[in-house]
Amino acid sequence: MRGDLERDPVGAELERLRAERGNWLMAIAIALTGDRADAEDLLQTALERLLRHRRGITGTEAYLRRTLYNLAADGWRRRSAWQRKIPILRAEHLRAGAGTAPDGIATVDLRDELVRLLRQLPPRQRAVILLRYWEQYSEAETAEVLGCSQAAVKSAASKGLHRLRELTEGNPRPGIVPAMR
Repeated sequence: MRGDLERDPVGAELERLRAERGNWLMAIAIALTGDRADAEDLLQTALERLLRHRRGITGTEAYLRRTLYNLAADGWRRRSAWQRKIPILRAEHLRAGAGTAPDGIATVDLRDELVRLLRQLPPRQRAVILLRYWEQYSEAETAEVLGCSQAAVKSAASKGLHRLRELTEGNPRPGIVPAMR
């Protein structure tokens, strides 16, 4: 087994990546899909694509992340018509008093609400918001991952945040939509 990994540097890199960053990659996939089962399928498909094209790949993690975002965008395009009609479910019990720390359930509900809001954005805006504000990528890094210009990243971030603010008007919980940097 060890000899196989030495002959296959991508396989060795993938094992290291799975051990060190597997949970983070799953969290990204969940944020992109809004559902754990769909996220597992998305990550599996991205891994299969990586393994199929392993010979010409340098930068395993970058390739895998880019593949995740591209596959998710493909899925969004296919499902966009009916997904925009999904209503946002708001949890009324999240109205905690000022200064109180949110409990585990409230945190999960807040994250679920954010994912539901993100699902209403067009694919490019959603990907930019996730890369810039969830993964803390710079504009240049985001542009590189998505294969577009920094100006396109700025525009998509601005439009995406504006749309999220529109969707959360009247929301009693400030801070669900990140501020522009």
